[in-house]
Amino acid sequence: MICKNLPYYTRGKVVKGFGRGSKQLGVPTANFPQEVVNQLPEELKTGIYYGWAQVDSSPVFKMVLSVGWNPFYKNTHKSMETHILHTFENDFYGSELKIIMVGYIRPEKDFTSLDELIETIKEDIRTADNVLESNASLKLYKDDPFFLEEESLNR
Repeated sequence: MICKNLPYYTRGKVVKGFGRGSKQLGVPTANFPQEVVNQLPEELKTGIYYGWAQVDSSPVFKMVLSVGWNPFYKNTHKSMETHILHTFENDFYGSELKIIMVGYIRPEKDFTSLDELIETIKEDIRTADNVLESNASLKLYKDDPFFLEEESLNR
């Protein structure tokens, strides 16, 4: 699905989220602070996105991102939860996370069970991995100068 606000570039310090990603879902996430979430363009749809992510000066990795209220959990604040397709040895709270959202997978939706949510998340991860691996034009974003910049504003 084409989303007119993409690519979307942003950065921020990783903050503690709800504590559900690793523990309940088996999918660790890096969460942006509310001020970064509040800077999202109003016209950017809630839902699941994919793209590229970098923690501090690490290599750039594939990522999948949830933007919204997470209806299954009935959140009252919009969030941005990034799952990086890489296994990190340690938590990185307080580190700088840079992302480029390059594609949209699907809108937010509610689920009837935790198992259904987990299976859908796994499918979203497979989709992001496959699309980013197979689309040469999207691979170019992995080498975007944004990931080399020391300081930049959201684009």
